[in-house]
Amino acid sequence: MIIILLPAYNEETDLSPLLGKIRETMDRHGYAYRVVVVNDGSRDGTLAVARQHAGDMPLEIINHSMNRGLWETVRDGFEWAAEHTDAGDVIIRMDADNTHEPRYIPALLDKLDEGFDIAVASRFARGGGAEGLNLYRTFISRAANLVMKLFFPIRGLKEYSCGYRAYRAGLVQDAIRIFGNDFIDLRGVGFTCTLEKLVKFRMMGARIGEVPFVLRYDQKRGSSKMLSSITTLGYLVLILKNVYPWGATAKEWRRKIRDLQAERDGAAEDRGRVAATAAAPLERSTESSRTSD
Repeated sequence: MIIILLPAYNEETDLSPLLGKIRETMDRHGYAYRVVVVNDGSRDGTLAVARQHAGDMPLEIINHSMNRGLWETVRDGFEWAAEHTDAGDVIIRMDADNTHEPRYIPALLDKLDEGFDIAVASRFARGGGAEGLNLYRTFISRAANLVMKLFFPIRGLKEYSCGYRAYRAGLVQDAIRIFGNDFIDLRGVGFTCTLEKLVKFRMMGARIGEVPFVLRYDQKRGSSKMLSSITTLGYLVLILKNVYPWGATAKEWRRKIRDLQAERDGAAEDRGRVAATAAAPLERSTESSRTSD
């Protein structure tokens, strides 16, 4: 099962064409999927558009009666997905403004099949790019990614700020188990939560890869929700809190990560012993047969 999360705020004009492309892509590839629109108190017809499409595709709606901000909208979506998936399922998060093309979903899934826990759609990978961004937004985006790579280096990753990603559901379930309500805890600082998730998964030792994609900002008809000054402030706070996580909370996170890894290692050893025990009678039988011959 693939869960596609769409946090949405005043996306009346862009949500409908995106949902149509998602349905076409998923049906063409025969994927079992469910779209989850998290409507964050939109004041336009976003909710009505989502309800209309719920009649012709597998679609759930989480509705906030008032605007709570991107961080809480994303957190609610991931918590819902974690509760409604098995560990082997996939969670894909996309923007609802029609700038993330669903045609990249197969490539993201292929990347997970290579053994990665997270696959990032990257504008900065070879073959990636962006259409419709002005020079200022392009500069800010590249500068932010370079700064984040400096403080939070992840081998092979060039894209830190794009929210278009595919996650193994088991990884998200583990993150919520470890971080709880602090899985996304920077409130009211713009789009920082997109990077914060990556930082938390990095702490867990997640394997993160990327695939090239082209951001289609030229297709966006609604207004931009990003305030670069607030998001920049959020990045600074994130760096201060997470480059060297400190305090009792961070200590507890590290303990839970170690305990989870020990639990996984123990389970792997148990499976190995069971396999060895099951193989032993066959080996003895084979040796006996050779001796009698």
